[in-house]
Amino acid sequence: MDVPVYNMQGQQVGSMKIDEQSLGGAVNPALIKQAYVMYHANLRQGSSKTKNRHEVEGATRKIYKQKGTGNARHGDRKVNLMKGGGHGHSKKRTREDFRLTMPKKMRRKANRNAFLAKLVDNEVRVIDKIEFAAPKTKDFQAFLGAVKVDNTALIAVTAADAGENTRASARNLESISTCRADQLNAFDLLNHRYLVIAKGDLEAWLKGPSSQTGKEAKINPLGRKAEEAK
Repeated sequence: MDVPVYNMQGQQVGSMKIDEQSLGGAVNPALIKQAYVMYHANLRQGSSKTKNRHEVEGATRKIYKQKGTGNARHGDRKVNLMKGGGHGHSKKRTREDFRLTMPKKMRRKANRNAFLAKLVDNEVRVIDKIEFAAPKTKDFQAFLGAVKVDNTALIAVTAADAGENTRASARNLESISTCRADQLNAFDLLNHRYLVIAKGDLEAWLKGPSSQTGKEAKINPLGRKAEEAK
């Protein structure tokens, strides 16, 4: 598959050949959904808790006398019938584990397959070089308009200091999110309409640890584990 490469002014300056087979060959919805559910579940803290009538802040005095008012009998205002009162059956668990997991090779295949789905839908913008002299939201909006990004977008930036101006330029835009180029995953890709990434960063991701979806991931691992082994 030949993917066009643009400059920051929106002009096509070349193309990039990407092997579809290395991304799974065809879109696998079941695999992508499994990865999406896993990433989504792992964002949950599991620390939700509600207060009962004894934990709600407020006075404990009786709100009116027991008899003679014609109203129902009540004590304080902290009961669950009153606005601002406690819960009748409050949730006491303070930490719940919702974490899911997938084998590393499956997770990598899902991430690469989600990227293939973006390519098939023409929702990937490969830029020869993403670089801003200073953090300016106006310049970043002009850049998005030039490359025809008119919806939510995920901007993959380099982990080095060179990407700081890009992050700072994009942070005021509600529909734009940024992530490290070496940490692309199915959840972030599917939560945005477009992916904008520099050609060099994309090549590094395609050839990096995410490319090891077979036995090579254990025999000759790339990335952090390989550095620790040295």
